Amino acid sequence: MAHVHVSIADKFAEVRLEHGKVNALNEGIVDELSARLSRLARDPGVRSILLTGTGAFFSFGFDIPGFLDHSREAFLAYLRKFAALYRDLFACPKPVVAALNGHAVAGGCMLALACDARLMSAGKGKIALNEIAFGSSLFAGSVAMLRSCVGERNAERIALSGKMYTPDEALALGLVDRLVPQTELLPAAREVAREHGAKDPDAYRSVKMLLRAPVLEEMARREDESLREFVEIWYSERTRENLRKIEIRS
Repeated sequence: MAHVHVSIADKFAEVRLEHGKVNALNEGIVDELSARLSRLARDPGVRSILLTGTGAFFSFGFDIPGFLDHSREAFLAYLRKFAALYRDLFACPKPVVAALNGHAVAGGCMLALACDARLMSAGKGKIALNEIAFGSSLFAGSVAMLRSCVGERNAERIALSGKMYTPDEALALGLVDRLVPQTELLPAAREVAREHGAKDPDAYRSVKMLLRAPVLEEMARREDESLREFVEIWYSERTRENLRKIEIRS
C-alpha cells in the first residue's frame, strides 16, 4: 500500500502522507517520500510542491514502538536516510510549501522546517521539537534549520523546553508563517505554492541556495557526528525506559 500520495496538475504537485492514525515515519515511508520528492525535484513539468498530511496529524514523528527492537547499526542507517530526506527537501531547487493539517512533532516538525513556507491549521494541532522531553537529542541539521527559521534565542527556547506549541504560539515564535481555518488550509497553501512557483525558476533556485548555503554547510560538517551522539543517547537506559512508555502507534 502506498503511503505517499502525489497528484500533479497545472505544474503544481501535491504530496500527502497517509500512514495510520499519526502518519508515523519509518524506513519505508522515508524511502517512499524521498523517491517521490526526488522525482518531483527533477520533473521539468513541476514548478512547486505542497507537502501535507492526512487527518488530525501532519506527522507525529518516528514510529517509536517500531524502532525499539532495531540494532544500533540499523537505527543509525535509518537516521542517515531521514537526515538525507530533510536535507534534500531543504535544498530542493523548487518551492516547497507545508500545509500543517494537524500535529507536527519531532521528525514531523523537522520536515516542516525544511519547507520554504509553513501554513498551519488554526485548530488543536501542536508543533514541537520535543525530543528533550523524553530524554532524546536532536540532529545538527534540525537545529540549523530551526535557527534559520526562528533565530538563535527562539531556537534555544524551543529546543531546550521540548514544549508542544499551539498554532498561535508557533506563529508568534516564527515556527509557522500563517494560520488558516482548517477548511481553508489546502486552498490557501496551494495558492502560496503557485505564487512561489510563478517566479523565474532559475532565479528562485539561485536565491534559495544562497540563503540556505550556511545551513547546508553546517549539515555537511556536523550531521553525522550528531547522529552518532543521538544513537548513544537513544540507547541509554533512561531514554529507553521513556521510549517504552510511548503508546501512540501508527
